[in-house]
Amino acid sequence: MALPLLLPLRAALLGAVLGPACAAVHFREEFTDGVNWQRRWLNSQHKPDLGMFKLTAGKFYGDPVKDKGLQTCENSKFYAISSRFKPFNNKGKTLVIQYTVKHEQKIDCGGGYIKLFSSDLDQKNMSSDSPYYIMFGPDICGSETKKVHVILNYKNKLYPIKKQIRCKDWDEPEYIPDTSAERSKDWNSVTDGEWRHPMIKNPLYRGEWKPRKINNPNYKGVWPHPQIDNPNYLPDLNILSYENISVIGLDIWQVRAGTIFDNFLITDDEEYAEDFGYETWGETKDPEKVMNIKQAEEEKKRERAEEEKRFRERFNKKVEKKKESGKSKLGRNTVQKEEL
Repeated sequence: MALPLLLPLRAALLGAVLGPACAAVHFREEFTDGVNWQRRWLNSQHKPDLGMFKLTAGKFYGDPVKDKGLQTCENSKFYAISSRFKPFNNKGKTLVIQYTVKHEQKIDCGGGYIKLFSSDLDQKNMSSDSPYYIMFGPDICGSETKKVHVILNYKNKLYPIKKQIRCKDWDEPEYIPDTSAERSKDWNSVTDGEWRHPMIKNPLYRGEWKPRKINNPNYKGVWPHPQIDNPNYLPDLNILSYENISVIGLDIWQVRAGTIFDNFLITDDEEYAEDFGYETWGETKDPEKVMNIKQAEEEKKRERAEEEKRFRERFNKKVEKKKESGKSKLGRNTVQKEEL
């Protein structure tokens, strides 16, 4: 299921307290106009073997048009694509960056984050070395790396957020009972034990789920040395202010492709962003989940049918082998009788 990602950044106290007089939408992308997205998004040519994107709603969706987005479609590839918009600065204003990510391939290792760049970015040569203002989004690799990046550029140095923000895990068991299986007629509870449904792989399993940690109200922290005011400290109220924000880009690596990016929004109004979220992902997430579950159940039935087919084939081969073995034994007995 697609997950919404929202990053509200308050550039200064003025923007947080007063807020914008009216919503300024700097960038909005829903990919609802077919192939025209290719006019707005430019693939980097920094490397000749970069992965390509395609426009699709994927295998399961809530709406075949609304849920269309850019999907990675080549395994073990770097991806680099970007879209340009009118430059703006966020000084004294709230900055909201929002989009949805659907890891349809049950991702094992790969990025799902975006980057914001200045207007001087060379889009044709965009790469992981290109300087950026903000990096935001999920990064998953194995069981250890499951986090949401929030990295800010301050005076040409990158500062990642200290708080750990984990990607959403899924409360689903890895194996579930195959309720379509039936006990065979020759099952003997005395000799074979109590019959139970065989276990099969859960198609909705998303890895090990761990409970979310909360702050301990009794925790006083690690004892620090007493500190005094630094006479050389100068607070910078513009620490989150950026000039000429003008490009949004996907610069990621994926081992297994299949991630869909959609519903991009950059604005200075949190209420507008929340409404946009409800109108897009909010309307399609439930039908998408229903379709996903239905497909998983159908896949389970197909796997069960294939398993039964293979079992029948193996059983028939054993029967034929026994028949051949019986014929051969009968032939030997006939020869022995004739000799006698």
